Amino acid sequence: MNKRSFIKSLLLSALTLSSIACAQTEVEAKKQPNIILLLADDAGYADFGFHGSEIMQTPNLDVLASEGVMFTQAYVSDPTCGPSRAGLMTGRYQQRFGFEENNVPGYMSANSAADGREMGIPLTEETMADRLKSLGYATAFFGKWHLGGADKFHPLKRGFDTFYGFRGGARSYHAYHDNPPSELDWMERDFGEFQEHEGYLTDVLADETISFIEAQAKADKPFFAFVSFNAVHTPMDAIEEDLAAFPSLEGNRQTVAAMTKALDRASGAILDKLKALGLDENTIVVFTNDNGGPTDRNASSNLPLSGSKSNHLEGGIRVPMIVKWPEQYTAGATYDYPVSLLDLFPTFYAAANGDVSSLNDVDGVDLHPYISGENTARPHDVLYWKKDVRGTIRVGDWKMMRFPDRPAQLYYLPDDLQEVNDLAAEHPEKVRDMFKQLFEWESSLERPRWLLQRKFENYDIERMDFYHNKGVTTLERPVGATE
Repeated sequence: MNKRSFIKSLLLSALTLSSIACAQTEVEAKKQPNIILLLADDAGYADFGFHGSEIMQTPNLDVLASEGVMFTQAYVSDPTCGPSRAGLMTGRYQQRFGFEENNVPGYMSANSAADGREMGIPLTEETMADRLKSLGYATAFFGKWHLGGADKFHPLKRGFDTFYGFRGGARSYHAYHDNPPSELDWMERDFGEFQEHEGYLTDVLADETISFIEAQAKADKPFFAFVSFNAVHTPMDAIEEDLAAFPSLEGNRQTVAAMTKALDRASGAILDKLKALGLDENTIVVFTNDNGGPTDRNASSNLPLSGSKSNHLEGGIRVPMIVKWPEQYTAGATYDYPVSLLDLFPTFYAAANGDVSSLNDVDGVDLHPYISGENTARPHDVLYWKKDVRGTIRVGDWKMMRFPDRPAQLYYLPDDLQEVNDLAAEHPEKVRDMFKQLFEWESSLERPRWLLQRKFENYDIERMDFYHNKGVTTLERPVGATE
């Protein structure tokens, strides 16, 4: 080989090695992150240290907030458990597939199109677990399902490989030794193996999640764990050790504080395990809540927001949300534009190297470009909420609410977070335009598959009026509430 050929050969070898190194770097940069979704149930907006509470003890979640990105305007797609979770799981407004009302059998009209265990996310809908599983993820669901009690709706048939939880919407935090109020309350491992837990359920769910994480770490496989706590939903169950941490409180306020402490402890145990295994840098952790706190039920506080669970005031639909991904996001940052929990599905899928354009008509958006600062626009110019005749639309920072028993109301949220200054009379054209825009969206939706009994809709209105910042204390109960 002559000198020229030798030099050429060396150059080609160098280029080949460089290409291999670049390819390896690119693969490493695109390594699929693990994903953990921590979902609280019925927590109050104000009931976390990272939101300024001086009563609640949430040190682990406060650290998560300091290490992640905190969203100041995160919204659920519905202010009640079932519909909110249906939207979260599919990335679509749940009204598009008829999941407009809650799926609690005892609350439904006798003439509903579906009832009992048959109320769930239609099998035609894809879930975030379906999509992540298709990308090679091990998927697990722990805790409260509430997305259909029939076998066909079971988590293991909706994209999850592992399940330990209960199919219904609420249950005791302690093991049942006799028959529970509903067969959907039994704790179930995977499919059909009903197995009550030992210990306090909030802690048990953390233990189950940790076991799953350890198994996947050994297998070196990316994983998605949906940890669906039933805390701090009723019944008001707490352990004595946690209650003792709040001697100055009493009644349900003391109990919800103790339950929140347990929620924080369980979340912290999961986060600590990620660090111990060296997985935390490339794991996306999201903490959020399914709807506003039902102050009259569990003594939660949504201050400074008006409203509560089941209504469209900010206290019913705005929830805490933290996203941590150390490899990608700046610790301690805040994001101030409105986002929706519908966004988590496409965000997770894109982070897992999925093609978001292949998702079927999702209403959520991939939040990564917005969090990273690549896109400085709003993720959503318009957000919608609907339940029966009640409907709400947010366009930019204007929010219009439509009711069955009074004229529409209009609020400008940057100047009126508590929604006490109705501007509808001053801006009739804006009300008209937003009313029409809301109706146009409604016209694209499926009819509800089942409906609440009318008395519960009346209660939702009563609850809204009571908690619409009229100087009442946060712990009073609406007079005459039926349910």
